[in-house]
Amino acid sequence: MSSGDGGLPLPLHVESRGSGPPILLLHGYAANAFSFHAWTEELSQEREVILVELKGFGAAPKPEDDRYGPKDLAELVVRLIQARDLRDLCLLGHSFGGGVALLVAIRLLARGELDRLSSLVIVSGAAYHQPLPPFARWASWPRLWLTALRVLPSRALIRRVLRTIVHDPATVTRTQVEAYSGQLRSPEGRRAMLEVARRIVPPDLDVLVAQYPDLHVPALLLWGRQDPVVPLWVGERLERELPAARLVVLDACGHLPAEERPRESLAALLEFLREGV
Repeated sequence: MSSGDGGLPLPLHVESRGSGPPILLLHGYAANAFSFHAWTEELSQEREVILVELKGFGAAPKPEDDRYGPKDLAELVVRLIQARDLRDLCLLGHSFGGGVALLVAIRLLARGELDRLSSLVIVSGAAYHQPLPPFARWASWPRLWLTALRVLPSRALIRRVLRTIVHDPATVTRTQVEAYSGQLRSPEGRRAMLEVARRIVPPDLDVLVAQYPDLHVPALLLWGRQDPVVPLWVGERLERELPAARLVVLDACGHLPAEERPRESLAALLEFLREGV
């Protein structure tokens, strides 16, 4: 748990390593900081790497409340940035975490604090209306959803999900399965996943999208060409609508660039951090 305003705790799990200008990384839905394990060591040689596990995921607290929407989670990240007085910050989000990162930038803009960000990195990030993934559709039947998660073998379920979102299913490893299946083994973890899924699309998404052109921050958009979860058109549209964005597309890559193409994706990220857009 991280400290928030006035020393009050925030329901986040935060780990830092390395030194230098900070880069704060936000994982996707049903994930955790493991998503960035292939990047962390090299990044921490020239940056302070801040790994945040969002409320409800990984080792973060999972309180019984109704504040699990993307805007709720973005507000917690804003409070973390303010509490630590982070500046010259690169904010990076993957998948659902990419959507949260965009909301963080919008909130900082509204508070006159967008200059805290030196850059923004969206990796296969949710940004617009698109067909909902199965977990979000199933969340309409919460009792059935929770029952299924309780009775289905967690490792087998996660293995199956991972194989549907990567380009090459044969590359899914036992280590990945173990890293992502732990949350399904506790009632608190399953409930938190449901609470996020039920709120995964902000009700005012169109209003938020209209603010993307106001985010005058250098941005890297990193996408797998074969992403089946957040299609490439999302990255292409973001490149048009963000005022200082560059899209990098990785071939033979699905929804997990940092895990499917760790060397290529890290190289693109480091080049961007060193040179900007």
